[in-house]
Amino acid sequence: MPMTRPLFALLLTLLSAFPVAAQTWPAATVRIVVPFGPGSTPDLVARLLAERLQLKFGQTFTVENKPGASGNIGTDVVAKSEPDGYTLGVSIGGPLAINPILFATMPYDPAKDLALISMLATQPSALAVNANVSADSVPALIDLLKRNPGKYTFGSIGTGSLSHLAMEAVALKSGTQMVHVPYGSSPQAVAALIRGDVQIACLPAIAVIPQVASGKLRLVAISTAARSPLLPGIPTLKESGIDVEADAWMGLIAPAKTPSPILATLQQAVGEIMSTAEIRTKLAAQIMEPIPTTPTQFRARIDADVVRWAPVIRATNIKIN
Repeated sequence: MPMTRPLFALLLTLLSAFPVAAQTWPAATVRIVVPFGPGSTPDLVARLLAERLQLKFGQTFTVENKPGASGNIGTDVVAKSEPDGYTLGVSIGGPLAINPILFATMPYDPAKDLALISMLATQPSALAVNANVSADSVPALIDLLKRNPGKYTFGSIGTGSLSHLAMEAVALKSGTQMVHVPYGSSPQAVAALIRGDVQIACLPAIAVIPQVASGKLRLVAISTAARSPLLPGIPTLKESGIDVEADAWMGLIAPAKTPSPILATLQQAVGEIMSTAEIRTKLAAQIMEPIPTTPTQFRARIDADVVRWAPVIRATNIKIN
């Protein structure tokens, strides 16, 4: 049947709306909200990305740090911002997957209030012990813990953090008991580990490796699914007999209902930027790897984290507020 003139006009309007949105954006400064403080891993990645996006689009991209509530405060800022493409966020597994299980109430719904653009980078967590601990492998450490239930302590970057959940998962999988001591940051947890205030920790690799090289700590495993090309000689927890995965990833998000053409433009730009040799080199210096994805792949990763950590949180009865 021939198309009527009004219907044809409507179709042209709908089709033309999408390229126009992408072509006119960005026409002003774009802010990238980071829900953690300056110098944190998400902050470093956000600043690398902002610099390259600014070069690509010829418009200013700024980074704003909004720390607090295990990342919920800054992520909520993104969720409640105008969905016009001028507020983005770099967030991690906590605010996007884990916190809804931990917190009695959440200021936003990650599934409904946020649009996923692309994952950005990941880094392995490193299981390390104080140099005075008489264990140089995961089996030796598990044997030590089993012979001394409740004697050894582990440090983390806070209750409910990935560093906390990873060690609780190790205890559950190995049938051992340890005492948790939370700290406010990776440097604080590493300092406590060096002093011997705690004997064990599973922390971002970049926080641990320099101290391993100096002989102050001993690295026994990393917690990624496979060995890291950046740490090729270090076994994983899985191959050491403990079925635990815990890598710290970051992703780019926007408020829900941000126009699809803008999201698509950003996803393509991020894929190009994170795949460059220059970015790979800069991330490798921080023991990170770029992992640009589609929004669907990003969602699948969040869902997998929920499935992975919900049983650990329930079994250990970890709750916040």
